Amino acid sequence: MITLGDAIDEVINRRVRAISALLDARALPCIVDLVPAFASVAVQYDPALVDGDEADGSPYERLVNTLESLLADVQDNDLAVPRVVEIPVCYGGDLGPDLDDVARQHEMDVDEVVRIHTAGDYLVYMVGFMPGFAYLGGLAPELVTPRRSSPRTAVPAGAVGIGGQQTGVYPLVSPGGWNLIGRTPVRIFDASRENASLLETGDRVRFVSISRRDFESWSST
Repeated sequence: MITLGDAIDEVINRRVRAISALLDARALPCIVDLVPAFASVAVQYDPALVDGDEADGSPYERLVNTLESLLADVQDNDLAVPRVVEIPVCYGGDLGPDLDDVARQHEMDVDEVVRIHTAGDYLVYMVGFMPGFAYLGGLAPELVTPRRSSPRTAVPAGAVGIGGQQTGVYPLVSPGGWNLIGRTPVRIFDASRENASLLETGDRVRFVSISRRDFESWSST
C-alpha cells in the first residue's frame, strides 16, 4: 500500500493518479493490479515474479525498494488533460424521490437544488464499492446532506445521489443509503463495452438537467 495522506484532497489525489500512471507505464511484470483510492494506491503483486533473490530480502522488501526508487521523483504536472463527461439527469419525481427532502433540509426549493447540483464541476476521486461507481468530489457545501437513516435495499441503476460531501451515480442495481435526487438514462457501467466503466479516476463530471420526455426517449434508444 502506497499511502500519500489521510484526507479527500485534490492535490493528494493528483499525486495518486501520477503514481498510478507511472507504474502503469513501467509495467513491472510482478505487478498484477493497481487500485488507486482517495489518498493511496494498493499494489497487488505476484511474489514469484519480483526481481532479485533472497540475498536481497523478501519479495515484499525488494518490491518496496524498487517502488521507492521509481517514485522518488514522481511529478504530477505531466498528467493528461482530464476528460470532461456530461451526464444527463432527470431530477425529482419518482426518478429522484429524495429531492424534496434534500430541499427541505437546506431550506431551499427543488429548483435551487437542481441549479446548484448542475453548476458543479466534479472530480472522479476513485472508482470502487461496485464496478463503475465513481466517488465524485466538488459538491457545493449548500448541498452536503447526511445519508438516509434507512438505506434502500435496491437502488436502480442510473440513480444520482448525494451522500455526505459527495455525489455520485449508481451504475448497477444495489442497496444504497444516499439521497436520490434524479436518474440518468446513460449506462454508467456496461460489461459489453470496450471500456465497461463510463467514468475513470481523474475525469471531470458535469450534470445536465433534462426533461422526463428526454429521459424516456433516451432510455428507449
